[in-house]
Amino acid sequence: MKPSALDATDLHLLDQLQNDASLSNLDLAALVHISPPTCLRRVKRLRDAGLIERQIALLSVDKLQQMAGYGLCAIVEITLDRQDQGAVDAFEKRVALDDAVQQCYRVSPGPDFCLVVHAAHMPDYLALAQRLFTADANVRNVKTFFSIKRSKFGARLPLPL
Repeated sequence: MKPSALDATDLHLLDQLQNDASLSNLDLAALVHISPPTCLRRVKRLRDAGLIERQIALLSVDKLQQMAGYGLCAIVEITLDRQDQGAVDAFEKRVALDDAVQQCYRVSPGPDFCLVVHAAHMPDYLALAQRLFTADANVRNVKTFFSIKRSKFGARLPLPL
């Protein structure tokens, strides 16, 4: 599917799904003002085209912290010693496999990577740092910022509606 193949209805569907992917097909069709069969067909086409990667549940970090003590969030800047393609790919693959790493970005300029990680508490973060950073001889520098408050969180992309 070419980007130019998206029409206003497709964009409206994507926008509504970003708000609430748990909507029933009937409810989604009503919100977008199309028939349920058309809605089902269009959403399937958007999925098949890879525009909808997956549907997930967003958990409340604040409530989980109160109930399960899972509340340490850190933004970590990583600078590698060697930036050849193999070294960068190897690091990226290793951190992507770790469940504590929520997001991983290759960035430029400055550090090579920025990670968003979650841990239950400081000893958990220390274990993660040793596992992912200290044990990797190619990691030259680690700079960690600990979140004291989450002011905004979202995954919504602005669409040209």
